[in-house]
Amino acid sequence: MAVAVALAGLSGCGGGGSAGTGGSGAGSTVTVFAAASLTESFTRLGRDFETANRGTTVVFNFAGSAALAAQINQGAPADVFASAATRNMATVTGAGNADGEPTVFVRNQLVIAVPKGNPRGVAGLADLARPELKVALCAEQVPCGAAARTALDAASVALTPVTLEQDVRGALSKVRLGEVDAALVYRTDALAATADVMAVEFPESARAVNDYPIVVLRDAPNPDGARAFVAYVRSERGRAVLTGAGFQAP
Repeated sequence: MAVAVALAGLSGCGGGGSAGTGGSGAGSTVTVFAAASLTESFTRLGRDFETANRGTTVVFNFAGSAALAAQINQGAPADVFASAATRNMATVTGAGNADGEPTVFVRNQLVIAVPKGNPRGVAGLADLARPELKVALCAEQVPCGAAARTALDAASVALTPVTLEQDVRGALSKVRLGEVDAALVYRTDALAATADVMAVEFPESARAVNDYPIVVLRDAPNPDGARAFVAYVRSERGRAVLTGAGFQAP
Protein backbone atom coordinates (compact mmCIF):
# COMPACT_ATOMS: atom_id res chain seq x y z
CA MET A 1 0.00 0.00 0.00
CA ALA A 2 1.45 3.34 -1.00
CA VAL A 3 2.23 5.74 1.83
CA ALA A 4 2.12 9.47 1.13
CA VAL A 5 4.65 11.12 3.40
CA ALA A 6 5.12 14.84 4.02
CA LEU A 7 8.10 15.97 6.03
CA ALA A 8 7.73 18.92 8.35
CA GLY A 9 10.62 21.38 8.02
CA LEU A 10 13.56 20.87 10.35
CA SER A 11 14.32 23.56 12.86
CA GLY A 12 17.71 24.15 14.36
CA CYS A 13 16.62 26.82 16.80
CA GLY A 14 14.66 27.06 20.00
CA GLY A 15 15.08 25.62 23.44
CA GLY A 16 14.99 21.93 24.20
CA GLY A 17 11.46 21.22 25.37
CA SER A 18 9.23 24.12 26.37
CA ALA A 19 6.61 23.96 29.10
CA GLY A 20 3.61 21.92 28.04
CA THR A 21 5.37 19.96 25.28
CA GLY A 22 6.88 17.29 27.45
CA GLY A 23 10.26 17.52 25.68
CA SER A 24 10.86 14.63 23.29
CA GLY A 25 14.63 14.53 23.59
CA ALA A 26 17.42 15.52 21.20
CA GLY A 27 17.93 13.70 17.95
CA SER A 28 14.56 11.95 17.93
CA THR A 29 11.94 11.44 15.23
CA VAL A 30 8.20 11.45 15.87
CA THR A 31 6.16 9.73 13.15
CA VAL A 32 2.54 10.87 12.97
CA PHE A 33 -0.16 9.20 10.88
CA ALA A 34 -2.87 11.84 10.41
CA ALA A 35 -6.07 12.32 8.44
CA ALA A 36 -5.65 14.23 5.17
CA SER A 37 -7.84 17.07 6.45
CA LEU A 38 -5.21 17.82 9.11
CA THR A 39 -2.45 18.47 6.57
CA GLU A 40 -2.03 22.25 6.92
CA SER A 41 -2.71 22.43 10.65
CA PHE A 42 -0.48 19.52 11.65
CA THR A 43 2.35 20.58 9.34
CA ARG A 44 2.35 23.94 11.10
CA LEU A 45 2.17 22.34 14.54
CA GLY A 46 4.97 19.96 13.58
CA ARG A 47 7.26 22.86 12.72
CA ASP A 48 6.38 24.61 15.96
CA PHE A 49 7.01 21.41 17.91
CA GLU A 50 10.42 21.02 16.30
CA THR A 51 11.30 24.58 17.25
CA ALA A 52 10.30 23.90 20.85
CA ASN A 53 12.21 20.59 20.95
CA ARG A 54 15.71 21.01 19.53
CA GLY A 55 16.90 18.04 17.50
CA THR A 56 13.44 16.55 17.02
CA THR A 57 12.00 15.88 13.57
CA VAL A 58 8.28 15.31 12.99
CA VAL A 59 7.45 13.08 10.02
CA PHE A 60 3.85 12.98 8.77
CA ASN A 61 1.91 10.42 6.77
CA PHE A 62 -1.28 12.17 5.61
CA ALA A 63 -3.99 10.02 4.00
CA GLY A 64 -7.55 8.82 4.46
CA SER A 65 -8.18 7.60 8.00
CA ALA A 66 -9.31 4.15 6.86
CA ALA A 67 -6.08 3.63 4.92
CA LEU A 68 -3.98 4.86 7.83
CA ALA A 69 -5.74 2.53 10.28
CA ALA A 70 -5.11 -0.39 7.94
CA GLN A 71 -1.42 0.51 7.63
CA ILE A 72 -1.04 0.69 11.41
CA ASN A 73 -2.76 -2.66 11.91
CA GLN A 74 -0.51 -4.18 9.26
CA GLY A 75 2.55 -3.13 11.26
CA ALA A 76 3.59 0.20 9.73
CA PRO A 77 5.90 1.94 12.23
CA ALA A 78 4.26 5.03 13.69
CA ASP A 79 4.14 6.88 16.99
CA VAL A 80 0.82 8.75 16.82
CA PHE A 81 -2.49 8.26 15.02
CA ALA A 82 -4.91 11.17 14.51
CA SER A 83 -8.12 10.05 12.81
CA ALA A 84 -10.95 12.04 11.22
CA ALA A 85 -13.53 9.72 12.77
CA THR A 86 -13.94 7.55 15.84
CA ARG A 87 -14.88 4.57 13.65
CA ASN A 88 -11.43 4.36 12.09
CA MET A 89 -9.75 4.90 15.45
CA ALA A 90 -11.81 2.00 16.80
CA THR A 91 -10.23 -0.21 14.13
CA VAL A 92 -6.83 0.49 15.68
CA THR A 93 -7.88 0.29 19.33
CA GLY A 94 -9.88 -2.87 18.66
CA ALA A 95 -6.72 -4.51 17.29
CA GLY A 96 -4.88 -3.60 20.49
CA ASN A 97 -2.58 -1.14 18.75
CA ALA A 98 -3.25 1.94 20.90
CA ASP A 99 -1.41 2.86 24.09
CA GLY A 100 -4.23 4.15 26.27
CA GLU A 101 -7.57 5.71 25.39
CA PRO A 102 -7.87 8.05 22.39
CA THR A 103 -8.83 11.66 23.09
CA VAL A 104 -11.10 13.73 20.84
CA PHE A 105 -9.18 16.96 20.20
CA VAL A 106 -11.27 18.69 17.49
CA ARG A 107 -14.45 18.32 15.45
CA ASN A 108 -15.13 19.08 11.79
CA GLN A 109 -18.23 19.77 9.70
CA LEU A 110 -19.09 19.43 6.02
CA VAL A 111 -19.68 22.17 3.45
CA ILE A 112 -20.34 22.11 -0.28
CA ALA A 113 -17.22 23.21 -2.12
CA VAL A 114 -17.91 24.96 -5.43
CA PRO A 115 -15.70 26.94 -7.81
CA LYS A 116 -15.06 30.57 -6.95
CA GLY A 117 -18.14 32.63 -7.72
CA ASN A 118 -20.44 29.58 -7.50
CA PRO A 119 -21.20 29.59 -11.26
CA ARG A 120 -23.83 26.83 -10.96
CA GLY A 121 -25.74 28.63 -8.21
CA VAL A 122 -25.53 25.82 -5.67
CA ALA A 123 -27.45 26.85 -2.54
CA GLY A 124 -27.92 23.56 -0.67
CA LEU A 125 -27.81 19.78 -0.80
CA ALA A 126 -30.94 19.51 -2.96
CA ASP A 127 -29.14 21.32 -5.78
CA LEU A 128 -26.54 18.55 -5.96
CA ALA A 129 -29.20 16.22 -7.37
CA ARG A 130 -29.69 18.40 -10.44
CA PRO A 131 -28.89 16.16 -13.44
CA GLU A 132 -26.59 18.68 -15.10
CA LEU A 133 -24.27 18.91 -12.08
CA LYS A 134 -21.15 16.80 -11.68
CA VAL A 135 -20.53 16.04 -8.00
CA ALA A 136 -17.57 14.46 -6.19
CA LEU A 137 -17.94 12.61 -2.89
CA CYS A 138 -15.56 10.68 -0.70
CA ALA A 139 -16.00 6.92 -0.63
CA GLU A 140 -18.24 5.86 2.25
CA GLN A 141 -15.51 3.86 4.01
CA VAL A 142 -13.59 7.07 4.73
CA PRO A 143 -14.85 9.64 7.27
CA CYS A 144 -15.78 12.41 4.83
CA GLY A 145 -17.79 9.91 2.79
CA ALA A 146 -19.62 8.51 5.80
CA ALA A 147 -20.45 12.04 6.92
CA ALA A 148 -21.68 12.92 3.42
CA ARG A 149 -23.98 9.90 3.40
CA THR A 150 -25.42 10.91 6.79
CA ALA A 151 -26.05 14.48 5.59
CA LEU A 152 -27.61 13.39 2.28
CA ASP A 153 -29.89 10.94 4.06
CA ALA A 154 -30.91 13.64 6.54
CA ALA A 155 -31.87 15.87 3.62
CA SER A 156 -33.54 13.02 1.71
CA VAL A 157 -31.30 13.78 -1.27
CA ALA A 158 -30.30 11.01 -3.68
CA LEU A 159 -27.49 11.64 -6.13
CA THR A 160 -25.00 9.74 -8.22
CA PRO A 161 -21.49 11.19 -7.90
CA VAL A 162 -19.20 11.09 -10.90
CA THR A 163 -16.31 10.07 -8.64
CA LEU A 164 -15.73 8.58 -5.19
CA GLU A 165 -12.42 9.70 -3.71
CA GLN A 166 -10.31 7.98 -1.06
CA ASP A 167 -9.80 11.12 1.02
CA VAL A 168 -11.21 14.63 1.28
CA ARG A 169 -8.29 16.18 -0.59
CA GLY A 170 -9.10 14.06 -3.61
CA ALA A 171 -12.70 15.31 -3.65
CA LEU A 172 -11.60 18.93 -3.21
CA SER A 173 -9.03 18.66 -5.99
CA LYS A 174 -11.77 17.73 -8.47
CA VAL A 175 -13.41 21.11 -7.81
CA ARG A 176 -10.12 23.00 -7.96
CA LEU A 177 -9.27 21.38 -11.30
CA GLY A 178 -12.71 22.12 -12.75
CA GLU A 179 -13.52 18.44 -13.19
CA VAL A 180 -16.72 18.67 -11.10
CA ASP A 181 -19.20 21.39 -10.19
CA ALA A 182 -19.31 20.63 -6.47
CA ALA A 183 -17.98 18.32 -3.77
CA LEU A 184 -18.84 17.60 -0.16
CA VAL A 185 -15.73 18.35 1.88
CA TYR A 186 -14.80 19.50 5.36
CA ARG A 187 -15.11 23.19 6.17
CA THR A 188 -11.40 23.28 7.05
CA ASP A 189 -10.37 22.02 3.60
CA ALA A 190 -12.54 24.58 1.85
CA LEU A 191 -11.07 27.36 4.01
CA ALA A 192 -7.56 26.23 3.09
CA ALA A 193 -8.42 26.52 -0.63
CA THR A 194 -10.20 29.89 -0.73
CA ALA A 195 -8.10 31.03 -3.69
CA ASP A 196 -9.92 28.48 -5.86
CA VAL A 197 -13.18 27.49 -4.16
CA MET A 198 -15.92 28.84 -1.95
CA ALA A 199 -17.89 27.04 0.73
CA VAL A 200 -21.66 26.73 0.72
CA GLU A 201 -23.00 25.97 4.19
CA PHE A 202 -26.06 23.73 4.60
CA PRO A 203 -28.09 22.95 7.76
CA GLU A 204 -27.92 19.16 7.45
CA SER A 205 -24.16 19.31 8.11
CA ALA A 206 -25.02 19.63 11.81
CA ARG A 207 -26.21 16.01 11.63
CA ALA A 208 -22.83 14.81 10.36
CA VAL A 209 -20.15 16.36 12.57
CA ASN A 210 -16.99 14.25 12.84
CA ASP A 211 -15.00 13.86 16.05
CA TYR A 212 -11.22 13.65 15.58
CA PRO A 213 -9.47 11.37 18.12
CA ILE A 214 -5.71 11.14 18.67
CA VAL A 215 -3.68 8.47 20.45
CA VAL A 216 -0.15 7.26 21.10
CA LEU A 217 0.38 3.87 19.45
CA ARG A 218 1.26 0.75 21.39
CA ASP A 219 4.46 -0.06 19.46
CA ALA A 220 5.56 3.56 19.04
CA PRO A 221 9.31 3.68 18.25
CA ASN A 222 9.45 6.98 20.17
CA PRO A 223 6.80 6.82 22.93
CA ASP A 224 8.14 9.84 24.82
CA GLY A 225 8.12 11.94 21.66
CA ALA A 226 4.65 10.63 20.81
CA ARG A 227 3.24 11.66 24.18
CA ALA A 228 4.91 15.05 23.90
CA PHE A 229 3.43 15.66 20.44
CA VAL A 230 -0.06 14.66 21.55
CA ALA A 231 0.25 17.02 24.52
CA TYR A 232 1.34 19.80 22.16
CA VAL A 233 -1.65 19.24 19.87
CA ARG A 234 -3.94 19.48 22.89
CA SER A 235 -2.16 22.53 24.35
CA GLU A 236 -3.39 26.11 24.13
CA ARG A 237 -1.08 26.68 21.16
CA GLY A 238 -2.40 23.58 19.40
CA ARG A 239 -6.02 24.58 19.95
CA ALA A 240 -5.32 28.07 18.60
CA VAL A 241 -3.85 26.71 15.35
CA LEU A 242 -6.63 24.17 14.87
CA THR A 243 -9.55 26.49 15.59
CA GLY A 244 -7.89 29.14 13.41
CA ALA A 245 -8.07 26.62 10.56
CA GLY A 246 -11.81 26.15 11.07
CA PHE A 247 -11.91 23.14 13.36
CA GLN A 248 -14.34 23.18 16.27
CA ALA A 249 -13.47 22.54 19.90
CA PRO A 250 -14.81 19.16 21.10
